[in-house]
Amino acid sequence: MPSSRSKRPQMTTDAQRWQAIQIRDAGLDGTFYYGTLSTRIYCRPSCASRPARRASVRFFDSTAAADAAGFRPCKRCKPRDNRDPLAVRLEAVAQYIAENASQALPLARLAALAALSPTHFQRVFKAHFGVTPRSYQDGVRLSRLRQELRAGTTVLDAITAAGYSSGSRIYGEAARHLGMTPSTYRAGGARETISYACRDTSLGPLMMAATARGVCFAEFGESPPALLEQLAREFPAATLEPSGQAASPALDAWMQAFARHLDSAAPRPDIPLDLRGTAFQVRVWRFLLGLAAGDVVSYTEVARAIGAPKAVRAAASACGANRIAILIPCHRVLRGDGGLGGYRWGLDRKRALIDRERADARGRSRHARSIAAT
Repeated sequence: MPSSRSKRPQMTTDAQRWQAIQIRDAGLDGTFYYGTLSTRIYCRPSCASRPARRASVRFFDSTAAADAAGFRPCKRCKPRDNRDPLAVRLEAVAQYIAENASQALPLARLAALAALSPTHFQRVFKAHFGVTPRSYQDGVRLSRLRQELRAGTTVLDAITAAGYSSGSRIYGEAARHLGMTPSTYRAGGARETISYACRDTSLGPLMMAATARGVCFAEFGESPPALLEQLAREFPAATLEPSGQAASPALDAWMQAFARHLDSAAPRPDIPLDLRGTAFQVRVWRFLLGLAAGDVVSYTEVARAIGAPKAVRAAASACGANRIAILIPCHRVLRGDGGLGGYRWGLDRKRALIDRERADARGRSRHARSIAAT
C-alpha cells in the first residue's frame, strides 16, 4: 500500500513551489524546503514567516541538501522535526499568536496559517494545547501584562502594551487571573496584607502564607529567612506579617493542621486556597485537588482528565508552576513510564511523600479489613 507521502503531488517547477510558499500549503510539507539567502535559513512551505523576495529564495529537495548548502533550520517551523506535521503546524501557529498577541487575530486567519478549516482548527488546537486559540492569546497577553506591571510600567501603558483594547475587560478578569487589581499587582501587592508562618517539618522548613481569600503560598526551602525572601519577591510591596493568634488565628490553625498531616499521618486539612494562575493551570490544580492520598496519575492522565488529551506538556508545566505544596498535590503526578518526573521542591521530597502516602493507604486498608473480619 503506498504511503500517504507518496500520494502528495510533487512540485516539478520552481514556479509551482513558489506558489505553494505564497499560500503556505501545509499539504506539501516534506516534499521540498526553501531557503532565504539573506538569512541563510530554510523553512517548510507552510512556515508562518513572511517569505523573502523571490530572487532571494532557493529550493531544496531535502533538509540534508539545505544543510549541505550552508543554511540553518528555521526555529519557527522546525523543518528537521519529524513529529506529526499537524502538531508542528499547530505549534507554529501558537508561536505566531505569541508574537502577535497584541493584535486582533481572527480565527479564520489562524486557521489559514494551519491550512485547516476554522472549525477543525479550533478543535485540534484545543486538543493539543488544552485551551482555545482565543484563550491562548489571552494567556500570552496576561503574561505580558504581569511582566509590564512588575517592570514598573503604569497600569494604562501596561494594559496597552499587553494588547488589551479595553481597560474594563482586564479589570473584570483581574480578580481571577492576577488575584488582585492591576494597580495592586503593579505595586507588588501594595495594600494587601499577607500573613505567613514557618516551621520545621520532617521534609524541611516550610512556609505558608495567606491572603483574606486563602493560602496563596506554601513552599519548602533551605531556611525561614530564605523562604521569607522568596515570599517578598512574589509580593514585593505587600504588607507581610508573621502569623499568630493575634495577627492571623486562621493561618496559625491551618499551619498546625498542615504540620500534623506531614509529621503524624493526620488527614490532609481542608484549607481554603487563593489560586493564582492561568485558566488552564487552575483546571489542572483543581483536578489534582480531587486525587486521593496514595493515588498517582501520569501527566497524560491529567491532560485527559481535564479534557485536553494532547496538552501533556502544558499539564506538566502547570504542575511545575504550582506554588502551594502538598495542598495541591502535584507530587502525585508521575511520568508515563512510572518515573518520578520533576518536582519543584526536589525529587527526594516527592519520593518521600509518595512512599508515605502509599504506606498510610496500605495501613488504612489493613485496618478496614481487620474491622470487617471481626
